[in-house]
Amino acid sequence: MEAKESLIAGIDEVGKGSLFGPVFAGAVILSKANETELLSKGLKDSKKLSHNQRHNLVPLIKKNSIAWSIGQASAREIDSIGIRKATEKAMLRALEKFSSPPDLLLVDGILPIRLWSGKQKTQVRGESHFPSIAAASVLAKEARDELIKRLAHKFSIYGLEKNKGYGTEIHRKNLIKAGASKLHRKSFLSRLEID
Repeated sequence: MEAKESLIAGIDEVGKGSLFGPVFAGAVILSKANETELLSKGLKDSKKLSHNQRHNLVPLIKKNSIAWSIGQASAREIDSIGIRKATEKAMLRALEKFSSPPDLLLVDGILPIRLWSGKQKTQVRGESHFPSIAAASVLAKEARDELIKRLAHKFSIYGLEKNKGYGTEIHRKNLIKAGASKLHRKSFLSRLEID
């Protein structure tokens, strides 16, 4: 009898340094064949991909993965428990959507998920080392960007459609002028002297 291939999930966060909105996490389980297919279609570190390339990869990743999921933690949660715990919460929410827990987690960066009881391995610049982390990052980034784009109409003063919630000069100036919205991370704004 053939040994079953162990399920290895890549996981990555997006939006940790943003001043606005939730932090997202993507989790993806790929087979070796899936990895080869996605790499041949241009999958790589999401920071090296254009918006269009990422957008086109999303349906391919969803189609060519054993499982995929996305989790998030809100600005309010970030303010109440801190960014690291909130990021871990987003990651755990993504992992809880899988029908069974993966045998191993590949976590981008140096910080393990403290509440995960299974096996995990952290990897600096994980997107460049593991296709599953690169795929997780693409899904999380596109999902978060879509949400911010929808919210940009409601909170138009901050220029969110361009800065995705990060602290660009225009975003900071308008925060000082208009104050923070209910979706801003108040704990991130103390140095900007914003109400």
